[in-house]
Amino acid sequence: MKNFNTILLLTLMSGFCLTAQNKDTKKADKQFARYEFVKAAENYNKLVENGKADAYVYGQLAESYYNIFNTEAAERWYAKALETSDNPEMVYRYSQMLKANGKYDESNQQMDRFATLRPSDDRATAYRKNPDYLPKILEQGKKFNVQNAEFNSEQSDFGGTMNDGKLYITSGRNDSRKTYGWNDQPFLDIYTISKNTDGTFQEAELANNTINTRYHEGLVSFTPDNKTMYFSRESYYEKDFEKDSTSSAKISQLYLFKATKLGDDWDMVESLAINSENYSVKNPSVSADGKTLYFASNMPGGFGEFDIYKAEINADGTIGEPVNLGQKVNTEGQEMFPYISSNNTLYFSSTGHLGLGGLDVFYTKEIDGKMAPIRNVGIPINSNADDFAFIIDEENDEGFVSSNRAGGKGSDDVYEFKKLQPLCDVLTIATVLDDTTREPLSGATVSLFDAEGNKVVSKTTNEDGVAEFMVECDENSELEVVMDGFDSKKVQVAGSNEEENNVQISLDPIEKLILPESIDLAPIFFEFDESNITAQAAFELDKLVQIMTKYPDMVINATSHTDNRGSDSYNAALSDRRAKTTVQYIISKGIDESRISGEGKGETEPKVNCSSGCTKEQHAENRRSEFIIVSDTAE
Repeated sequence: MKNFNTILLLTLMSGFCLTAQNKDTKKADKQFARYEFVKAAENYNKLVENGKADAYVYGQLAESYYNIFNTEAAERWYAKALETSDNPEMVYRYSQMLKANGKYDESNQQMDRFATLRPSDDRATAYRKNPDYLPKILEQGKKFNVQNAEFNSEQSDFGGTMNDGKLYITSGRNDSRKTYGWNDQPFLDIYTISKNTDGTFQEAELANNTINTRYHEGLVSFTPDNKTMYFSRESYYEKDFEKDSTSSAKISQLYLFKATKLGDDWDMVESLAINSENYSVKNPSVSADGKTLYFASNMPGGFGEFDIYKAEINADGTIGEPVNLGQKVNTEGQEMFPYISSNNTLYFSSTGHLGLGGLDVFYTKEIDGKMAPIRNVGIPINSNADDFAFIIDEENDEGFVSSNRAGGKGSDDVYEFKKLQPLCDVLTIATVLDDTTREPLSGATVSLFDAEGNKVVSKTTNEDGVAEFMVECDENSELEVVMDGFDSKKVQVAGSNEEENNVQISLDPIEKLILPESIDLAPIFFEFDESNITAQAAFELDKLVQIMTKYPDMVINATSHTDNRGSDSYNAALSDRRAKTTVQYIISKGIDESRISGEGKGETEPKVNCSSGCTKEQHAENRRSEFIIVSDTAE
């Protein structure tokens, strides 16, 4: 990031080696502490030229360039500093700069180093779990068309929130403002830009002086009725700041404010009660129903440098207690710029999740109180630079993203985009129906299994017979549906790239399984030379338990069979063991032992004649249990 770090007060400097400062570095250290990174780098470089540099100076040079996104210089000095240091966070940032410079293999080498130094860090565990993530991101295809917006200036421009026919951005183009030391650009203001009917934009205009001050203002968000605007502003305006002990520089936080629409303009600016002189609160985003405010903060109790939170917007306009979105969203890095879209997809930028370099845009969705897997939006929204402030109109698939990637007009630019293809998560919607009445079945248990047969999650259908799951695109899965009084069913779901995958599952009443002399279950198969009940066998036997529970006078005889491999006597004993385990499973489910018996048939009654040889699959068909009705009153 070339400059917006200051306004958003990321306070990236961790002071890796501050204890090593001395009289030679005093001037540069003060400039660094005041966020005057350009001047600080000049003075640290003079120490290098004069032969007075050490690991501390190299580290401070790297940090200075990191904070103004001079990736090549940052890479050079991180490499020098790490010749004599194993600081984990410095190693991590070095990997990010290598990645930003397109050196992916070298970046991964440093991530390996970081993961060794800090193995329990979420960023390390995510990398260890998926070390080949970069090709996957790059190969998933370009799902967006991205164009540099015509209204960008030579200064910093970012954001892009539409409201009442106007686009609101944040910009440093106001030359009448003082410059600030981070990168010698003017302080930032909120601008509005009217959009013409042909899609072009008019000249940017400053928002009024009630909104803009001589300090930094940041991103904005609006309530659905367009009557309230939330925005970021430096706490200097509230006379809240701290003095740095080493430089005497005044260090402010970032606060959230709200303004009320009066006539055609904004007025009545109020500071939110969640602000604190001890931490920053920034990047507001209001949910489509106007009931929840999302934001980023470095308040105590988070997981990293900045985390994403949400808070209820009460009926009287006050803000409830902040709730951290949890460790699935937030990492030890920085999570910022949340945007909650009209379909409740949460987009945000992060340095902690696996990306292409710098800040990348990610997305997730809350389903049944849990966040779906975090996904990288991919190229060209993301680049090896910083990509942030992603905002999308889900109805027309258009929006804005900000970036300091190469080729822009200024240090940060706003980019317009059009979504061309769905993103890579598929919402699988399972609808369970009664096959006889075609009515939805509420209360059915639907379980999702991955391609390896592992159960991922179980849900209960709602009053419409629906259960929803987020599944990674192109990943095959299986749904298992169980409902009292109905025949359970398993359905294979093929991988898809569509945004939604609707699966309709019809269940027969359990009575349909009762034939004149037997129970119509799928064969109960056993592994070769084994007699234990498998998960597949248990799934079928549970249907038998349902039937026998409903019809308490029903008596069943279970016959078990083997294939023809092994001697007659061995197979007879094996089938007897299989019959006994089948019976024991039924009894374990509460069925009286007098109602279930078992008989081993060995290889005497094969389903497939294997006297001339059989395939593996045919042998499996012969290893089975079947269920004969001895007596019943089901009629």
